[in-house]
Amino acid sequence: MIIHKTLAEAFMADEQGGAHCGCPFCKIGPDRIVAENGLAVALGDGFPVNPGHTLIVTRRHVTTWFGASRKEQRAIMDLVEQAKAALDGTEQPPDGYNIGINVGAAAGQTVPHLHVHLIPRFTGDVDDPAGGVRFVIPCRGDYRRPGRIPVASAAH
Repeated sequence: MIIHKTLAEAFMADEQGGAHCGCPFCKIGPDRIVAENGLAVALGDGFPVNPGHTLIVTRRHVTTWFGASRKEQRAIMDLVEQAKAALDGTEQPPDGYNIGINVGAAAGQTVPHLHVHLIPRFTGDVDDPAGGVRFVIPCRGDYRRPGRIPVASAAH
C-alpha cells in the first residue's frame, strides 16, 4: 500500500492540475482512500447514492476517460474490481452494481477530473431497476414503458 499525507502528494504534476489547481480530487486526504495503485486511487464518494458508493480517480489530473492513458484506464478498472471485491465481502453485500463515467458537462460531469463511479445496488433501492444506466435520460430509460421513471425506495 502506498501512503501519502494528502492525495495531492500522490498526484503527478502536469500543466492541467496538481495540488495547486483547485480540483477537489487533488486535495483528498488519506482518510478517504480505500484502495490504491500506482496510477489511481479509490475513495468513498462524498455524496453517496447508496452505501459503499466508491469513486476511482486517476492520480494524474486528467479530465476524462478519453484523455487517460491505457495504463491509467487499466489501473482504474483494477481498482473497480478491488472495490467490488471489498464490498462483496461486507456484512450486507450488494445485489448488483452500476459502473459509470460522466464525460463532459452535457453528460453530467461536475468535477473536471476523471473519476469512475462504482455504485452498489440493493434489491428494492428503486421500485423497478430495469434499464439501469439508461436512466441518465429519465424519460428514455424504460424502453418497455417509455416515459416511466422508477421511484426511489426509502429503504437504502
